[in-house]
Amino acid sequence: MSGAATSTAEPKAVPEFKQIMGHPAPLWMLFMTEFWERFAFYGIRWALVLYIVAQFYGGDGSGQADANLTYGSYLALVYAGAVFGGYIADRVIGYQRSILVGASFMVAGLFAITIPNPDIFKLGLATIIVGNGMFKPNISAMVGQLYGINDQRRDSGFTIFYMGINGGGFLAPILTGALAQSMSSQTGVPAYKVVFFAAGVGMILSLIWFQIGRRMLKGIGAATGPLANPVRLVGVVIGSLLVIPVVYFLLKLGAEKLQGVLSVLFIILAIMLMVEGIRGGAVVRDKTIAMLVIFFFNVMFWCFFEQAGSSFTFLAEYIVRRDFGGWTFPTGWFQSVNTLAIIVCAPMVAAVWVAMGRKNPSIPRKFGLGLIFNGLAFLLLMFALQHLVGADSKIPFWTLFMVYVIQSIGELCLSPIGLSMVTKLAPTRLVGLGMGGWFLSTGIGNNLSGIFASVVSGEKGMTVESALSGYTFGFWALIGAGVLLFLVAPLIQKLMHGVK
Repeated sequence: MSGAATSTAEPKAVPEFKQIMGHPAPLWMLFMTEFWERFAFYGIRWALVLYIVAQFYGGDGSGQADANLTYGSYLALVYAGAVFGGYIADRVIGYQRSILVGASFMVAGLFAITIPNPDIFKLGLATIIVGNGMFKPNISAMVGQLYGINDQRRDSGFTIFYMGINGGGFLAPILTGALAQSMSSQTGVPAYKVVFFAAGVGMILSLIWFQIGRRMLKGIGAATGPLANPVRLVGVVIGSLLVIPVVYFLLKLGAEKLQGVLSVLFIILAIMLMVEGIRGGAVVRDKTIAMLVIFFFNVMFWCFFEQAGSSFTFLAEYIVRRDFGGWTFPTGWFQSVNTLAIIVCAPMVAAVWVAMGRKNPSIPRKFGLGLIFNGLAFLLLMFALQHLVGADSKIPFWTLFMVYVIQSIGELCLSPIGLSMVTKLAPTRLVGLGMGGWFLSTGIGNNLSGIFASVVSGEKGMTVESALSGYTFGFWALIGAGVLLFLVAPLIQKLMHGVK
């Protein structure tokens, strides 16, 4: 299993693959598997908070805070589950079988949330969470295993993979949003059941695609030795079924208490990685420390970036002017702005990194740029909410549109580079767990995003004043973190021992 280079062992040789467009052919199979999984994820992403308010609060604005908290907790647990999924792939059943089991659970959960009952809804979310934990970190880790540790195509390969993520994310809100709008009831409440059903179909396609295409991986991620024991596979399935009620309880626990649980989980994970890093020698130890420091800044980024599915959704619904000559731009379609910007800008950003050669910014400074661009998006919102509010108490359409574009540039500086970074810096034997740590830090940021969004919405629903106050805080927090990261970047880079 290839991963970060160590001073004590050589990474396993990478099989010879057919090359397509300068990259190993299996990259494109994983690209499409992730495409359909992201279609399912983004298909429900825009609808969840609106559904909770409409279905369980009768459309009353007082439900916004709870919807934001539930959404943040759901996302947090989705990413936290990656910790266990990475460990299961590393030590129990292998990467390929973990992906197949995870996809199956996600299909079941997506169809479960079509039932309009609050308890079944959260039980369905819990099932999605358990499945995603086994799917998400492991397919990302397998991308890293397609390249040698010193292969210069590695970062661009992850960027291409990231375009697959965003391709599915682009189509999902447009298609599911159109379905919801076309099947609205006479009361005007969208038929969210159709949205969730369409996402379930997308996940079935992801499952089938990987099952058919995994033969071309030539053994990468396959279960070997003790991991191939079928008893282990049965045990993982039974264990997953038993974990679903636990995740359901965590969803019911509340975002504030969940934050404590996630923090303890992250500390345990950090200790496990550090123990392995220390065993590997000084170089591996230093790389692990650098990775954990960057995880902290990753939390900051996602805390504010993930307003897209929570407070930005309510902002779009109630405070953004979306009418164009009798036609109303669907709220859900704003989710596609981010992914469209990624698809358009990703090749340009990747080309910039390659063209800069030795002047290419270090990984910590790329992260700093991500934080700063995210902060600039909040600066635009501050300006709009202070100076561009019309007589209808709404801000122009273009402002929120550009917020998503600016955030997307920041995302490209950080997220695909982060996936690649983990495969380079994590101890070789625990790359899957390291990838789980990346997603756990993202999850902690997402849970904080729900808490932050609930404050922005206030007790009775979002107002111009509450949005301005919250987004002003977001601007200063992001800019401060970005500047700090630029200042400490040389020290972090030294700990990385030449990793670019």
